[in-house]
Amino acid sequence: MYQEQQADTSDPAKSEDLEKSSLVDIYKILASSPEGLSSAEANARLEKFGRNELVSKQISGWMKFLLYFWGPIPWMIEVAAILSAMIGHWTDFAIIMTLLMYNAISGFWQERKAADALAALKAGMAPKARVLRDGQFVAIAAAEVVPGDIIRIKLGEVVPADVRFVAGDYISIDQAALTGESLPVSKKVGDSGYSGSIAKKGEMTAVVISTGNNTFFGRTASLVASAGQGATHSQKAVAQIGDFLIILSLILAFILVGFELYRDIVVAHNWHWSELVDILRMVLVLLIASIPVAMPTVMTVTNALGALALSKKKAIVSRLEAIEELAGVDVLCSDKTGTLTKNELTLGEPILFGQVDAQTLILGGALASQRDGDDVIDQAVIAGLKQPEVLDKYKQSKFVPFDPVGKRTEGHVTDAQGNALKFTKGAPQVIIDLCALDTKSKTTAEQAVTDLASKGMRALAVAKSTDEGKSWSFLGILSMLDPPRDDSRETIQRAKEHGLSVKMVTGDDIAIGSQISEQLGIGSHLQAASDLFNKDMDMSHLSDRVSECVEKAEGFGRVFPEHKYAIVKALQDRGHIVAMTGDGVNDSPALKQADCGIAVSGATDAARAAAALILTTPGLSTIIDAIDEARMIFERIINYIIFRVAMTLDIMFVVVLATIFFGFSPLTPVMIILLALLDDVPIMTIAYDNTLLPKEPVRWNMRRLLLGSSFMGLLSVIQTFGLLMIGMEWLSNPEWQSWIRLTQDQLQTIVFLQLVAGGHLLLFIVRSRSYFFSPPWPAWVMFLAIVGTQALAVLMCGFGWFVTAIPWSIIGMVWLYMFVWMFILDQVKLAVLRKLARDKKRLVV
Repeated sequence: MYQEQQADTSDPAKSEDLEKSSLVDIYKILASSPEGLSSAEANARLEKFGRNELVSKQISGWMKFLLYFWGPIPWMIEVAAILSAMIGHWTDFAIIMTLLMYNAISGFWQERKAADALAALKAGMAPKARVLRDGQFVAIAAAEVVPGDIIRIKLGEVVPADVRFVAGDYISIDQAALTGESLPVSKKVGDSGYSGSIAKKGEMTAVVISTGNNTFFGRTASLVASAGQGATHSQKAVAQIGDFLIILSLILAFILVGFELYRDIVVAHNWHWSELVDILRMVLVLLIASIPVAMPTVMTVTNALGALALSKKKAIVSRLEAIEELAGVDVLCSDKTGTLTKNELTLGEPILFGQVDAQTLILGGALASQRDGDDVIDQAVIAGLKQPEVLDKYKQSKFVPFDPVGKRTEGHVTDAQGNALKFTKGAPQVIIDLCALDTKSKTTAEQAVTDLASKGMRALAVAKSTDEGKSWSFLGILSMLDPPRDDSRETIQRAKEHGLSVKMVTGDDIAIGSQISEQLGIGSHLQAASDLFNKDMDMSHLSDRVSECVEKAEGFGRVFPEHKYAIVKALQDRGHIVAMTGDGVNDSPALKQADCGIAVSGATDAARAAAALILTTPGLSTIIDAIDEARMIFERIINYIIFRVAMTLDIMFVVVLATIFFGFSPLTPVMIILLALLDDVPIMTIAYDNTLLPKEPVRWNMRRLLLGSSFMGLLSVIQTFGLLMIGMEWLSNPEWQSWIRLTQDQLQTIVFLQLVAGGHLLLFIVRSRSYFFSPPWPAWVMFLAIVGTQALAVLMCGFGWFVTAIPWSIIGMVWLYMFVWMFILDQVKLAVLRKLARDKKRLVV
């Protein structure tokens, strides 16, 4: 019987039955009793069902590292390295392999820093538990607790597994980190308790109903493990760029090899196998030209420097790709308790009865509290006193704590005149009945409680007795709320100005959430999660109807961890890029699934480990600063990609066209490697560049990006091939040769210089959305890096370092040619931007 039930409890929907079944049925289903288990039975169950700890699949570190050598761009680099080795170009081989290893090592290191989410969740498990074994309570490791065990839980202890309370007066447990409820929850016999929650008051005995991954805590960990498994938008974009360049390079390589074979076999009738090496050399040149070798490195460095900038704004980045995701976020899902609110109960406006003033009412509540205790309600009431020292005039002789049955606290005090008094506070209905109010006063009090509830506020009634509790006088009602953070409303307004839709996601009731949501300007249309989701749903694959409801809602109440995960997933399925903020274990699955999970200040270890961005200062204002920084970083990366793809196309097409039309390669393999270094190494300083701040979310639009970069690449091909045609004419023109004599090797150097200079000048063009000489100006560090690179390239060409030297006069003419083309390209760019702007406006209209 037990074996069948335990198999069922692996399904959360089935384990729910154990939370609702009667205690008699629980004992029967679990084959247990109030006397607990024997050691032999416990060991048998431990062997059969496993230890009470989180089990997760682990991928070895070596496997994770090797995965960085798998993908479109790594494949291109690896094939280039193999071809270099086949034809003995060991210098090329060494440079290519160095860049390949750097890309892999940097990516692997960043992943390792963010791979501790499950470890943090495991650390939250209770280390010890007191279990009834063989008729006696003994302390054992929490990992050895099994379903059917009888355990005792007291003040300060962590609940080691999911349980049903079976004996004891009451216990109050804090499960805010699990469910998002802002106050400790009082439990009585028959109620459920969740693994990982903390006992704040009282002591009770309970029977274990679920352990390990089958607990509420464990299901959260399972969601964390399964969340966020897909590739990020950034990784998909890089893969698409790689696919685009691979396909293009294969087409061009096929054309190139076909042309060479046709010329050697059909036209010249002079084919030798030794010529295969020459063909491989040309293919190698083309392949190296097609690889954006430094693209992963440049993107990693740009993101890393962006992460450093964010750290200075008190935001720690644990997953670099999240910076680019943050730039495109259009929906911000925010937890309420501790994120939008202070997670501190405070008193609202008191509701007075009779001749009592506000401070007298609060004093009555304070005298029914335990001054030196840690109860959050007691402390909130005492904090409401303008002069807390007034309590010194009273001596408390007895304090009766809150219990789920009586639903009130009671303080026995003596005042300065020696009068014995009693004060009580608690559930309004209980206090109203205790005071035997007349019909009118009772109706007024009940209406006041209803009004407070509609505003999402908690009500606490206070009464006083001067005759040893024989009769009670009703003093009034205290309202309590968890107030919003001081900067929350401003932050949400700024978020909306940045094009973000903000949705509140809370474990609290709808009324409480709606009140706070409306105060903050989010909206009052909150949806009860239980109305949208049920246990039978696959939270990873929701229906279109549910997803549409999620998209339209302004927030959600009564939310459980799997609901938060489902909300984020549904929004992603609707095409949104989602940021999720939170601070508790219950937020971890959604934080990891979100495109950018944000753990706020004071978050649990599990939340911080699952998040991509960790805030170290209270409030959410840092998020908007982070979004601004992320959008500028994204703009820099887009500028780099347009430049890099355009230059790659330029080099590839010029190599193929020159081979077909002129019968020689315009670049040597060494030149192409040097081009990659001279173009990309200084461009890493683009991370410091000044860019315009986009007002709306920005995301990867691959069609537009590839079309734009291909168009600029086509113009660059015309530019470079035009110079090559001039050079070929120069070689064949005796008059020009008599003026300045050039060789074919020198023409290769001229093309090399043009590509080095043209690439960086093209960057100055594409980085601006106006004329290239308009603000924002390039950052000095980038400008000086580019100027230094150009000076080095000029010296290399003038003095013949690694390339054949060319006359200084030719260098000057190449630069003049480049400046003319710079203005031409800039005018074409502006025309294209105006066309795109008109098309976008037409679509909006």
